[in-house]
Amino acid sequence: MDNLAEHSDRTPTPIVAIDGTTIRRIREAKRLTQLYVASVVGVTTDTISRWENNRYPSVKRDNAEKLAQALEVSLEDILRREEAAEDAPAEVAPPEPPPRRRLRLAVILLLAGAAILGIMFFRGAAPGLKAERTLPPYSAPGQILPVRVKVERPAEGGSGFILKERIPAGWRFVSANPPVTGEAGVREIKWLIPPGAGTMTISYTLMSPRETPLRTAADFGGEVVRSDERGTRREPVAGAARVTVAGIHWADVNGDGRIDDNEIMPAYYLTEEMKGLGLDWKTIETIWASTGYTWNDKLKTFEVVR
Repeated sequence: MDNLAEHSDRTPTPIVAIDGTTIRRIREAKRLTQLYVASVVGVTTDTISRWENNRYPSVKRDNAEKLAQALEVSLEDILRREEAAEDAPAEVAPPEPPPRRRLRLAVILLLAGAAILGIMFFRGAAPGLKAERTLPPYSAPGQILPVRVKVERPAEGGSGFILKERIPAGWRFVSANPPVTGEAGVREIKWLIPPGAGTMTISYTLMSPRETPLRTAADFGGEVVRSDERGTRREPVAGAARVTVAGIHWADVNGDGRIDDNEIMPAYYLTEEMKGLGLDWKTIETIWASTGYTWNDKLKTFEVVR
């Protein structure tokens, strides 16, 4: 009776089904001999051969674990498919997040996607151009006014660009350096600039209508247009955009009726830079050497005060 009870209390030895073909493939891939594997598991090489030939498809679990250890893989890697599937714990679906959490997650994913697209776009975008216009605050009726547009191009260069300048109504184009492309329009003048790098200055001169009433504002506008394989981009010209028509010389920046020492040097450099574009340096120098000037609106000319 005691022996019967002892046998009934014994736990059955766990048995698993191994895949002999997989075992052989792993052993040969790792360049392990049957003798080495047999010594680790504690069986004979004949047993290893029978396992690999699927002659003993079911083995004790502890032997299978030792075999997996010898092959340096997990136990599941050498079990038959159906055996591994039975031993594997069932996947439990994660609990569905509450509605508010789902909404928050959707917003985060949307923002992350937008950020990635933005990074891709800006990495792929060509460097832009920066253009800035400088012009005097005053211009007398019927007199020539200097205008400059400085364009900052990327140091690495790139494609060329088009500069378009919209001039005030009734004003007449005089000259430019570099020359304008094509015929100067009534309200727009254009330059087609070839590829290059670094800063480029485009200078031109205009003449305001003789009959323009004093204290009239004249507005400028413009844009830089650049086209390449990525498409066409337009950037507005920044900087000064308004001139007041008055009986004041353009070199008299503060409008006090004279050209002082602080104003003469910038006027000189600008006149030299724009030589050949119609600026009257002689009149500027004469006014500077005198005590001042007045504007004769009837004759549309400056009169020097001695």
